[in-house]
Amino acid sequence: MSDARAPGRITTGAELPAMSAQEVDFAIVGSGAGGGAAAAVLAAAGAKVAVLEEGGHYTKSDFNMQEAWAYPALYQEHGNRATEDLAIMILQGRNVGGGTTINWTSSFRTPPATLRLWAERHGIGDLDAATLEPHFAAVEARLDVGAGNPDDVNANNRKLLEGAGKLGWHPELIRRSVKGCARLGYCGMGCPLDAKRTSRTTFLADAIAAGADVYSDCRVKLVETDRGRARAVVAEVLDRAADRPRGRLIIHARKGVVLAGGAINTPALLLRSRAGTDSGVVGKRTFLHPTVPIVAFYDQPIEGFYGAPQSVSVHHFADRGARVGYFLETAPVHPMLGAIAVPGFGAAHRKLAERLPFVQATIALLIDGHHDDDGGRVDVNEGGRIRLRYPLHAALREAAIDALGNMARLQLAAGAREVMTLHETPIVIRSEADIARIADAPFVANGHTLFSAHQMGGCAMGGDPRRSVVNSRGRHHQLENLWIVDGSVFPTSVGANPQLSIYAHARLFATEIARTATETTR
Repeated sequence: MSDARAPGRITTGAELPAMSAQEVDFAIVGSGAGGGAAAAVLAAAGAKVAVLEEGGHYTKSDFNMQEAWAYPALYQEHGNRATEDLAIMILQGRNVGGGTTINWTSSFRTPPATLRLWAERHGIGDLDAATLEPHFAAVEARLDVGAGNPDDVNANNRKLLEGAGKLGWHPELIRRSVKGCARLGYCGMGCPLDAKRTSRTTFLADAIAAGADVYSDCRVKLVETDRGRARAVVAEVLDRAADRPRGRLIIHARKGVVLAGGAINTPALLLRSRAGTDSGVVGKRTFLHPTVPIVAFYDQPIEGFYGAPQSVSVHHFADRGARVGYFLETAPVHPMLGAIAVPGFGAAHRKLAERLPFVQATIALLIDGHHDDDGGRVDVNEGGRIRLRYPLHAALREAAIDALGNMARLQLAAGAREVMTLHETPIVIRSEADIARIADAPFVANGHTLFSAHQMGGCAMGGDPRRSVVNSRGRHHQLENLWIVDGSVFPTSVGANPQLSIYAHARLFATEIARTATETTR
């Protein structure tokens, strides 16, 4: 590979002509945790790198802490992505920095139990904690991930801490990827201080300094392949204001293509391209950590819209034996997000919204894929539009009902006046005796608020090409120079917030890509 290059730059779609083409060593699709880490490693190794991002390029001066601006600008499908039946709302990033721009900064390593499961059930024997350790350490250092800080615990999180502590459920402080955080509470809308350490402000910045070029407003539609090799990616250049194509950009990749578009977009891209899909497993086993919220009302103000969104977690129920496990965290309570989550219409809905300052929100994230469930499936229709199906099978419903009961129990222990489920017809709980009513209410699709901020799977890694898409270093089983470095490679859900896992796995994979590329040029 060549010597160090002059710095690259970020080119927006508006700066590109109607038709253009570039030739590089590696084309990277996506600029989030996986794409940013891979770009930094490959550019540092001397490769000529181009990163293509569907979303726009925004900086701290753009982040105005307004939900009405943030969801359309920074999220997939303008904040409207959902499963095909509309039962699960999908919160997923779409901007330079991807999901790291809008996540809530919680930073967990891949749980050892999950790595053991991957080894025992999915044939991934060379990806243990020791192998990942240097990559987690390097990523944590670059992202300024520090020990959980008691000063980060706002009233919303304190109720989770207090209730879980009283019940003996071992709450923990969450490590966060921040530096100079002012605890404004608007992490999900982009940090106006750049205190949140995102892909854009860390690894992507490193990649640009080492010569990588980033193209925003460029939606990759196809991966071009020839005789078992990926040759190029073809992108639509978008008019950002209209979100409509206005041109085309083709990036020819001499050494390879790296996919990091996320666990919904990456399998959809392969399916749309009809590239490396012979196994029939691309898009299958998609996992969401389906997330079940509950709200509690307190006499004193909680103001869950201020302070670090997440600073406390409870993993007491992560391992429930033969039953699906779950872990507990909080969600920030901003007006638009809150209004979408709570049920009802008209005056009843308005009355709930007026109580917003007194609301505490706890969420249970179901650990899907660790038992017999196959999760969901990503597909594309004839026009190339993404479809995500995710059935709520019996084991998930049982876990959700159990979680609702325990979250209600926790909030009563923390001193809530009343707790309310988010069923279509809510259940109001004021005492332990009321909790039993939760089991009597049907838990069905569109019968209770559900969302996902963690998308995983769909291009699982593994040793068997008949059951997986890539090997344990992200290399595609069929296409020798195509790699996947995002959360789609996880064969199950992680069982913890996956951002840090994606960064670390991508760094490991990119290190291997750089080594392989160097050997082939000798």
